Amino acid sequence: MPWSRRFVDPIPTNGKPILTLHDAAQFILKLPKAEQNRPHWQAAAEAVIMAAEERGPLMHADIGMKRALNAGKPVEFDPNRKSPHWGKRKLKRDQ
Repeated sequence: MPWSRRFVDPIPTNGKPILTLHDAAQFILKLPKAEQNRPHWQAAAEAVIMAAEERGPLMHADIGMKRALNAGKPVEFDPNRKSPHWGKRKLKRDQ
């Protein structure tokens, strides 16, 4: 049952989360044709098919689906996150 292979973590969507390769294929098939023909969805579909046919790793299908779902969304940058330590550390010999 290759189509019933489960992703390690569920892939969140606006509706029901994607749990298996079959769920991923059904999600892609329910998209409008114009959306299905976009390159990121084509790559995700190919990765899902390859994983189901055991010609590729499940991780590629997982990454492809996540990238396709997040395509076009701006990357969020939070400058308040942990700052780098560059220039703050010194080697023992330099102290």
